[in-house]
Amino acid sequence: MEFFKIRRDIPFMRYALVFNGISFATFALAVFFLFSRGLHLSVEFTGGTLMEVNYAQAADVGKVRDTVASLGFTDIQVQNFGTSRDVMIRLPAQKGVSTAQQSDRVLAALKAAHSDVTLRRTEFVGPQVGEELAQDGLKALAMVVFGIMVYLAIRFEWKYAVAAIIANLHDVIIILGFFAFFQWEFSLAVLAAVLAVLGYSVNESVVIFDRIRENFRRYRKMTTVQIIDNAITSTISRTIITHGSTQIMVLSMLLFGGPTLFYFALALTIGILFGIYSSVFVAAAIAMWLGIKREDLIKGPAKKEDDPNDPNAGATV
Repeated sequence: MEFFKIRRDIPFMRYALVFNGISFATFALAVFFLFSRGLHLSVEFTGGTLMEVNYAQAADVGKVRDTVASLGFTDIQVQNFGTSRDVMIRLPAQKGVSTAQQSDRVLAALKAAHSDVTLRRTEFVGPQVGEELAQDGLKALAMVVFGIMVYLAIRFEWKYAVAAIIANLHDVIIILGFFAFFQWEFSLAVLAAVLAVLGYSVNESVVIFDRIRENFRRYRKMTTVQIIDNAITSTISRTIITHGSTQIMVLSMLLFGGPTLFYFALALTIGILFGIYSSVFVAAAIAMWLGIKREDLIKGPAKKEDDPNDPNAGATV
């Protein structure tokens, strides 16, 4: 299935150096903001008070959040827990204020708004738990990166693995750079989005690399640059369908998912946009500069060469 078919190959690699210069500048700025401003970590990482309250009827999470925020708390997290009547509230730690004092103050405000609310439990989440979560998150990120490199090295060749992982890390660092620059809250949900972006971005790179391998087999007289341009051009329709449908779903979470899903969807949106960009102008360009050639992927005789501008030549993914 394809929306359209481009008859002539778009010379993407002609502008690879310019776009990679832009990528490098964006990447450098992201690293600068990460070191200068740092991430605005959520309660899950920094520690704080966790409360679970219950209502006689379905709770209005928005009103609960407004009530807690009116007390002067910032960076709060309010969400349903289990059923629509159960609400979990996370409050940041405050100097000189105990967990009991925080929970009593919040519960009094909630009772003033709705007398049917009851406190189920309250506990303190220490910073040591947040440190453990951060370490586990970094381990998960490292394992994902390693797994992707092994997979690509086995399926293609080490040059493709290096190119794809640089492009994917480029996406991750830029996402983190946005969160550092704007000081958006970085929570476990956002970390999950970052890990999802890694897998999502590598999928686009694999599609392009698959087409490059197919083109090396089919077009023996074409140069490497022409092979790559044809591979990217022939997958544009597929890219628009895949990423467009995915972004529609993510956009619905961004607009209608509420504060709980907002930063999760925002991280995915940034990752999807930069994932398309990096697969074309970063991964493919780095693979080209690393010197990929037909012998890296094709062992044995090549197929008969087709005309890349022939509408009946090959199939488009």
